[in-house]
Amino acid sequence: MSREPVFVSSRDNPLLTRLRKLIRDPGGYRKLGQVWLEGEHLCAACAARGPVPTQAVLSAAGWVDASLRALALRAPRITVLSEALFAGLSPLESQARIGFVIERPAEAAVRGGLASVVLDRLQDAGNVGSVLRSAAALGVAQVVALAGTAALWSPKVLRAGMGAHFALRLVESANVGDLDALAVPLVATSSHGERSIAEGALPEPCAWVFGHEGQGVDATLLARCAQTRRIPQPGGEESLNVAAAAAICLYESLRQRGA
Repeated sequence: MSREPVFVSSRDNPLLTRLRKLIRDPGGYRKLGQVWLEGEHLCAACAARGPVPTQAVLSAAGWVDASLRALALRAPRITVLSEALFAGLSPLESQARIGFVIERPAEAAVRGGLASVVLDRLQDAGNVGSVLRSAAALGVAQVVALAGTAALWSPKVLRAGMGAHFALRLVESANVGDLDALAVPLVATSSHGERSIAEGALPEPCAWVFGHEGQGVDATLLARCAQTRRIPQPGGEESLNVAAAAAICLYESLRQRGA
């Protein structure tokens, strides 16, 4: 396919103004209706199983790279920036050479009967992205983010998710009442849980609930859980990072399914 790119050298270009807003404001995609995917891995994941990008943006060096040029041709519009302009966009130490702009995915409602994860006010974008990555890898179909959770399509969550977004049904800004639609038991982790996660059968399917890094799962939400399980910690640490805890819990569900 032959498609001529538009070369941009002015930092005042309207596209660059929009991209800066998407990159610097974690919730900017909600206002602008677009999402910025930075880097070859995210762009390749989008090309493999995500929406068709509306625009590809490359550095000058990226445009002369055959593999990145082929990836860019997935988009109907291609813009090439000078090296300095592209470097000024990216917050990454190891500079990417390509990015996609996609339309913000339509807001989804909670779907019942699916193996799910519920995020209760997780604040750290890296944790949120890591949980999404584990969920996608370990057979979870849906992630429901309650209000107060880091924006799922923010640049930091996207980078930590490494393409997991395109394998999951994502519900944002939900409230506790929306969880009724899950129609599966809720399971939470607690140091005071009656049983360890490997002690007895877990509900299948279920929705694992992971809470705020400092406060844990809200008491009202915890009371709605059918089970609370402990993660054994013979090393004596007070608690696990929420992303590590999520990976352990989701793996145990997978193990019990006999995968």
